[in-house]
Amino acid sequence: MLQVRDHMQRLTHFLSPELSLAEALDRLHSAGLSGLPVLNAQRQLVGFLSEQDCIPSLLSGSYYCDTRTKVEDLMSHTPLSVDPDDSILDLARQMTGARPKIYPVLQQGKVTGLISRRQVMAALNQQMKQCQAA
Repeated sequence: MLQVRDHMQRLTHFLSPELSLAEALDRLHSAGLSGLPVLNAQRQLVGFLSEQDCIPSLLSGSYYCDTRTKVEDLMSHTPLSVDPDDSILDLARQMTGARPKIYPVLQQGKVTGLISRRQVMAALNQQMKQCQAA
């Protein structure tokens, strides 16, 4: 069975709620990801910030030179997450709707990694190729 744990990337970047929007965007870009989990001081998941969440504030902030926006102002406060033992097939079905492109992977309440649509598609493509070879 294809599992999230076999295709996720380990958590190397995250955001904190009090970061400024500009700093959060720098971290998103340095991570090369379209979104990152937001963790509190105890490293518990408290939100998720995507590039899409940032665009409206970037428009107004750049026009009015408003630099007061924080991650906590824009983040999703009820982020979807997956477990490392979840099925890639189930996650792919979830992703067919208007769902996030990237999910935090939670194990025992802690974020251990991330999995994106690209990784899900690569896993399914690999599985399809194995079917063709058989």
